[in-house]
Amino acid sequence: MYIKEFSAQTGLSADTLRFYEKEGLLMPERDGNGYRIYGARDADWIGFILRLKEMGVPLAQIKEYARLRHLGNETIPERFVILQEHQKALAEKQKILAEHQDFLERKLAVYRAAMNKN
Repeated sequence: MYIKEFSAQTGLSADTLRFYEKEGLLMPERDGNGYRIYGARDADWIGFILRLKEMGVPLAQIKEYARLRHLGNETIPERFVILQEHQKALAEKQKILAEHQDFLERKLAVYRAAMNKN
């Protein structure tokens, strides 16, 4: 599919898709006239990129991951390490969020008790 269809499918603007290509994140094939051609694999890859962004992975690391991916399966160990590091970072963030939740629960319990006295 061409960029307009792919843009509609992914929800990303054509400008964003071109930016991703310029940054080396996306490497669509070209037809005989030089138009970008996107396929299912590109859609899956865009989904992965967006998930990494949602997880807070910096663009520089996403670019490094994309570079390694483009080099092939021999880079799987390096890609594994990148994802493993982010898994650890997310686990730490989860721990901190759980501590914040516990703090708020205790504070809310104090307020509930105070409101029930009235």
